[in-house]
This record gives sequence, C-alpha cells and structure tokens, in this order.
Amino acid sequence: MSLSILASITSDMARELAISQGVCVRPILRRVLDRDTGTESRVPIPCGATREAVCPPCARKARVLRMQQRAEGWHRDTEPEPADQLGLEDDQHDQDDGEQDRDDHDGSRRVRSTRRRSDAPDLPRVAMAARTVGRVFVTPDGKEYRPSMFLTLTLPSYGAVRGGVPVDPATYDYRRAALDALHFARLADRFWQNLRRAAGYRVQYFAAVEPQHRLAPHLHCAIRGAIPRAVLKKVIGATYSQLWWPSFDRPVYVHRQPVWDGSDYINEDTGEVLPTWQEALDELEQDPDAQPAHVMRFGEQFDMAGIIAPSPDADRAVRYLAKYLTKAITDPLGDQDEPHAAREAYIDRLHAELRFLPCSPRCANWLRYGIQPDQPGPGLVAGRCSSKAHDREHLGIGGRRVLVSRDWSGKTLAEHKADRAIVVREALLSAGIVAPEVERMAADVLSADGLPRFIWTDDNPDPATYTQVILASIAERQRWRAQYEAAKASAGPVDNCSATGPDARTTGPAHGSASPDDQPNPGLQDRQSGVSGANPQDANAVSALDDRAEGPTIPNRGRPSPRPPTGRTD
Repeated sequence: MSLSILASITSDMARELAISQGVCVRPILRRVLDRDTGTESRVPIPCGATREAVCPPCARKARVLRMQQRAEGWHRDTEPEPADQLGLEDDQHDQDDGEQDRDDHDGSRRVRSTRRRSDAPDLPRVAMAARTVGRVFVTPDGKEYRPSMFLTLTLPSYGAVRGGVPVDPATYDYRRAALDALHFARLADRFWQNLRRAAGYRVQYFAAVEPQHRLAPHLHCAIRGAIPRAVLKKVIGATYSQLWWPSFDRPVYVHRQPVWDGSDYINEDTGEVLPTWQEALDELEQDPDAQPAHVMRFGEQFDMAGIIAPSPDADRAVRYLAKYLTKAITDPLGDQDEPHAAREAYIDRLHAELRFLPCSPRCANWLRYGIQPDQPGPGLVAGRCSSKAHDREHLGIGGRRVLVSRDWSGKTLAEHKADRAIVVREALLSAGIVAPEVERMAADVLSADGLPRFIWTDDNPDPATYTQVILASIAERQRWRAQYEAAKASAGPVDNCSATGPDARTTGPAHGSASPDDQPNPGLQDRQSGVSGANPQDANAVSALDDRAEGPTIPNRGRPSPRPPTGRTD
C-alpha cells in the first residue's frame, strides 16, 4: 500500500475495517527485541475485551468461546475429569442450610442461625448420587434419550414497569431493586446448593447473568440432566438468601466524612473511633431480636424447558444463552437503538441508590453508616467504593456475567480456546501450510547464553503509527483466512476431536468450528437415540419423558421461550 493511500486512511476508517475483518480495534502494542538477530519488531496484542462497546471483534471471540464451552458440557454422557485434578475454579461454595456470616480473613467463622426461615417452605432431600451426567430415559420401543434443561430465573417485582421504566417512580422500590442486584450472586449460589440436594446428584450448570428490560438481573441456565418440574418449582420457591450484616437503613455521615487517624476512622468533631466491622458483628450477634439486613428471593415468574441434543433446538438455546453477554447492563436491548429520556432518568435514579449501598464487608460505603469496613485503610470515602458494581454501566452486577460449575466440561476456558486453535492448525498442516508457532516470541525462550532471547518493552506510538499497525493486522488476518479457506477446500472434513480431552464424538457434540470466529457447529448425530434434527422429539420421546413421578416433563416445543417471562415485571 502506497504512502499516499496510508496517509488518507483515518483512524475511524481503520477501526471500521478492523471490525469488519474481526481484528482487534484497540490492541496493546509491545516492542520485541530479538537478541540473536538484533532485529526489533512491533507486536499488537488483542485487548481481550468482552464488551461490544469497547472492542466488537474481541467481544465476539469471547462470546463464541463461551458458546463452545457451554455446548461441550451441556449434553455430556460421560463423567468429566474431576475439577480438583484440573485446578478449575469453583463458582459455588456449599454451606449448611442455615444462613451464615463468614469471616474468612482471620480463619474464624460466624454462624448466625442454623434454622430455615419460618416463611420459607422446606426443601426436599434425597440421597446424593456421585454423578454429574443426567439420567437416561428409554421409550417402549427401546430408544434412549438423555435430556438436559434450560431454566430462566427472575427477581420479584419492585413496582409496575412499562416500556422499560417504572409506571410510578414515586412508589417504585429502588432500594430493594438495587440490593437484589448487588447480591444476586449470593442468591444464585444458594439456588444451586439447594438444587443439588433436592435433585440427588451433583447438578452441573452454565449460567449467564443478563439484564431484563427493567434492568433487573435474571439468570439463564443450561442444566446438564433433566430434573422433574415439581422439584424445580419447590427449590425455586424455597430458596432465599439473607445478609446478616449490621443495619444500614439510616445514614450517619451524609454531609461530612469520617477521617483516618493512622489506625482507625474517627468522628472529626468528637474524636470518637467508629465501631470496627468485628465490633458491629459482635453487637448483632448478641441481639436476640436482630433481623437480617436484607432478604432475597426469586420472583414468581420462571421458565423451564427440556432440551434433547443434537438438534436445532439445542443449537438455538446455545446462541440464546450468549445473546447479551457482550452488552453492558445499561445498553439498549431489543429494538431500541438509543435510550430515551425516561429510561436515562430511571438508570440515573437506580445508580444513585446503588452508589451508597454496601456491596461487601470491605465496601467503603460502611463509613456512611458509622461503621468501619472490614480491614480498613486510608483513603476510603463513602460513595467511592472501588467495586465496579457501583458503576452506572453495571448497576449492581459487578461480578462475573458467566457462572460455570467446576465439572461442567472438564476443561479450563484456555483449553477450550486451544481446541479451536488446534482445529485451524491441523487444517493448515493437512494442506502443507505450517502455521506460526504460538510461543515463537515467548519471554521464556532462551538464547545460547541462557538468557531470554526476546526482550519485551512497552510501546506508545503516535496515532498514525497505531493506525498502520491495525492495517497490518488486517492484512495478516486476510492472508491467514485465505490460507485457511484454501486448506479446508483441499483437505476435506477436519477432525473435530478435542485437543485436550476425550474424543468429542463420544462425550457430546463436537464443536471444533472451522474458523476461530465461527459459532460452534452442531454435534454428530446420536446414533443410539436416533433423534433427528428435523424432529428431535417424537411421540415416543415425549411419552418416555413425561413421567411426573420420576422424570421431567418435556414440553412439545423442546426449547426455551424466545421471550422473557410475561408480566409487568419485565
């Protein structure tokens, strides 16, 4: 490309071209010095953003990767390798039935109550089986089915909503809506604990936290295995979560702030030391009439559906689960392109409520209520907590938007990413094209003298150079894509077996997509069940599964509703 053409390309033009080609629009630039050759090169590293408003190409790749992770674990028929042997994180921490307030910082553990609330129904309990895969159902003619489920959970109503805004802002319960959003993850964790006990096996899940049109979070869940609808309804109705925290109903410091004296926060006027977090909990524990600071429950509206894979319904459900993962909580949804004034006012009002509510024991907002947060330090100011849950963009949902149980797929997210890369590399190799080594410039590559061969340093180029780097990345991307398409055409079908786990053809649908940017493809036909993609549920399947005493009820549609639950809480 000539210098005159390069000079005429603006940064906005380069950005639009990069988006169209799937290239990161805001790469992190590094300079790499090769000590063996003395050459220096500029290397763009994708930003890895998961929000479409920040970097659409990176967000799309993250979404597709999550879709692959979700699809591989949903309909497994073999047990994955135990998570504790893989070093996977656990999104769930089992607790007793009673609500407990833990202090994990000094090793102590506070227990407020071991009894369930009197206004909550009892949970069903069954013997626990050491399995994570679902049951097999057999039809009278011998066909076997191993269904899974799609579940949507919502929060209760805080007031009538129309068009995404409260009908009567004066009576809308902003405080409860804000607190439920801040601590939604606690309620979700409690649900999975209860469901495992009631279902009788180690239920595995892939859940996405998304905003409803009214901006309240709700949970879309892929559940491995089928659970009777009656059991699910009981668990949803019996699940609650309590915050056994000091009361934060009445602000103490509104127009002034406590000051740090080097070891504690004190009242600047009187010099009185504010109660510490442990002292506040001690006072709460000694009060026999104390009540939890907040109680959370799910709403009455929920949706559940049976899914049999492989089928078009299962593929649609995978896409539906990831529909809004790249959106911020306050981004317009559905047909809305731009938020209107009433919705902006609603967002501002909810954000104002969230700004001063405590999100954790260490939240700086405790100073507003006359209590020192757990492990205090200098510089804390009420209303300026560092947690992103208080940001206007997140509206209380400051944690992960994707919640995955440890034994979902038996792989880390990095291993799922490696699977996709292996498919591409094998296709290129089959056509005689050698892909660049992934670790070709790694910092741990050594020279003959035993020292690192490649020296990485930061780079801060001018805007023109930055644009040139993006254009070079686009050209490289186009070249790789052309090579890959040619390799696919000449090599035929690509082996979709997992690079890091068992053969995908025996553990569930294969999702080694032909391109790292493509959505996961449907898996191979289940020869045992004989389920067809065109008609995944024949009369025998419904008859076998519609056993309310022992099995789930699979609705005729066999897929989650494309609409959120109806009613004025939407």
